[in-house]
Amino acid sequence: MKKLAALTAAMMLAGGIHSASALEGGVEAGEDYTNVRLGIGTDSPGLGLSAEWLRSEHDGKVGNIGLNYAIGSDSWAISPGVKVMRTTPKDSDEGYAASVGADVRLFPVSALGVYASYYWSPDSWSEHTDGFREAGAGVMFRPLPVVDVRVGYKYAAFQGKDGAKDNVIADGPFLGAAVHF
Repeated sequence: MKKLAALTAAMMLAGGIHSASALEGGVEAGEDYTNVRLGIGTDSPGLGLSAEWLRSEHDGKVGNIGLNYAIGSDSWAISPGVKVMRTTPKDSDEGYAASVGADVRLFPVSALGVYASYYWSPDSWSEHTDGFREAGAGVMFRPLPVVDVRVGYKYAAFQGKDGAKDNVIADGPFLGAAVHF
């Protein structure tokens, strides 16, 4: 029943996204981690819906569904948002968490941009961990209007609960690409 309610809510939110919003999908790979993401309306002002799956070769994985609202234009945007996550740290029990944060992007010229992102989940919003932190920053290059090439740095970690080891899912540089429809 909970899955049906979540699916219905996601469909209602997706239906409320502005019709000019585009689909976006991308992959980022670092030395010990991979991040796959999909989005609807995440590149334009207004409501956006996103999904990500971040996997570490050593410390676990996390999947999330996010909702944000971008303020700005095609050349800049600030997007406060929330994420609901399914957490699977290597050294703790699986669980769920919720986080708040924001994404910021700036395109001083149409083919080159910079971005930063930070999301935080406190202990009280996290099951089986003492919280989750995710941060990233980088440079985007658009050789074509529908393609991004990204170079940046990503950090994502679960804080261990009751003396358990912290699980660092991502901590290092990455290279990635995305397409927009």
